[in-house]
Amino acid sequence: MDVLLSDVRARVILANAASKPLTIRGGGTKTFYGNPPPKGASVLDMSSYAGIISYEPTELVITARAGTRLADLEAELASRHQMLAFEPPHFAVGATIGGCVAAALAGPRRATSGGVRDYVLGVRMMDAQGRVLRFGGEVIKNVAGYDVSRLLTGSLGTLGILLDVSLKVLPRPAVETTLCLPMTESQALHAMNQWAGQPLPISGTAWVGEGTEGGLLSVRLSGSTAAVSAARARIGGDVMDDGDVFWRALRDHRHPFLTACPLWRVSVPSTTPALNLGPTLIEWGGAQRWLTGPHLARPMRAQVRDLGGHVTLFRAASEAQAHEVGVFQPLTAGLAAIHHRLKNEFDPSGVFNPGRMYPGL
Repeated sequence: MDVLLSDVRARVILANAASKPLTIRGGGTKTFYGNPPPKGASVLDMSSYAGIISYEPTELVITARAGTRLADLEAELASRHQMLAFEPPHFAVGATIGGCVAAALAGPRRATSGGVRDYVLGVRMMDAQGRVLRFGGEVIKNVAGYDVSRLLTGSLGTLGILLDVSLKVLPRPAVETTLCLPMTESQALHAMNQWAGQPLPISGTAWVGEGTEGGLLSVRLSGSTAAVSAARARIGGDVMDDGDVFWRALRDHRHPFLTACPLWRVSVPSTTPALNLGPTLIEWGGAQRWLTGPHLARPMRAQVRDLGGHVTLFRAASEAQAHEVGVFQPLTAGLAAIHHRLKNEFDPSGVFNPGRMYPGL
């Protein structure tokens, strides 16, 4: 164990013994996401624990320390014409691969390529007792029966400290182009669901309303020249000149719609009709819908729950709002019991990011 990990281990053991909370942080680009940390929590900065450990382009696998910047990792992949297929958001230049996995946020490619959890092969982590454990990937199988590497994905650091992550990567598409089609919200939802059942090389969709009636649907095509050309002829529309810029802005929330506070993320089945909840940006073929404005969380969550979905207060207007309404959809009694058992198993003293997902966890 190197000097940095020895120091981290010492801090974890002391915090665990005193039941003092630790806020695990990498680049700090996602501090807005999730519930605010408890008062008096100490920051455990993991940004200096960085570097690519191994990369096998022919095997489509890369392993990196959690503090490795996403930009550096993606630059290395790009040099071999490969990429992270789930298109993780950066939000700022300091975004790290550890934060990417801990938050499990994916970009426009999510609906067609899969999410972060689908590409995590293995992790090395530190638990609340300071033990370094390995799960998945090219290491021993977790004999407890849990797929721990994927369990940690999206846990927001509440179960342990991510040290190293092994990810599956994919080749970059040969050709990409973006088409724009004027449509209403209902027309866009119908079109996206219709295309989903066809063999089209769609890698991203986004509809943004313009005024009370119309809107613009953007469709990204990725693949071989022949496949993209055939799909373009079938779908129609105009070619967007700066498609790459548009999708990066959408991914990193630099699109004007996604910079609003509060910002609500609504996850529903893609076939769900228009929600009629005000200004909307729709992604993932209709499955992810962004809303802005001062919505009442309880009735909106009840409406979306009845549709088979859930609502996240992705970016709160203030800490008071986050505390008042809760960032994530309230858990059912059964799911809450499972979350508490997992927290007690991994972090019984409640040291790691307590309350970041739900109060009491």
